[in-house]
Amino acid sequence: MAPHDPQMLKGVLRLLVLTLLEAEEDYGYALVVRLRELGFDDLAEGTVYPALARMESAGLLEGRLVRSSSGPARKYYRVTDAGHAERERAETDWRSLASTVDRALDDREPTTTAPPEPTEVAQR
Repeated sequence: MAPHDPQMLKGVLRLLVLTLLEAEEDYGYALVVRLRELGFDDLAEGTVYPALARMESAGLLEGRLVRSSSGPARKYYRVTDAGHAERERAETDWRSLASTVDRALDDREPTTTAPPEPTEVAQR
């Protein structure tokens, strides 16, 4: 699969993370794995962790530490009420934008028409 444009991915990462965490509480690396399984193969861990921290600071997520039998405690995230509302808003915005872009791509005129013939200018 071709790599995704990092700027486009950055624009929808919040929506993707909120959507996945609404389905199931999870920790950072597990979210990276889930996103990669969905087709975001080129997604770096260094992109997800700062996004989680920003969303937690904004009150969209709540984190809690859970002991792990295989190493240090993991921070699990769940979506707050504000996060649910943000996910709904972001999904509506995304669907509207994607629909508009699809319409523009599907409705464009063919570019195979010949340019107009030049007109002669009368000389005095």
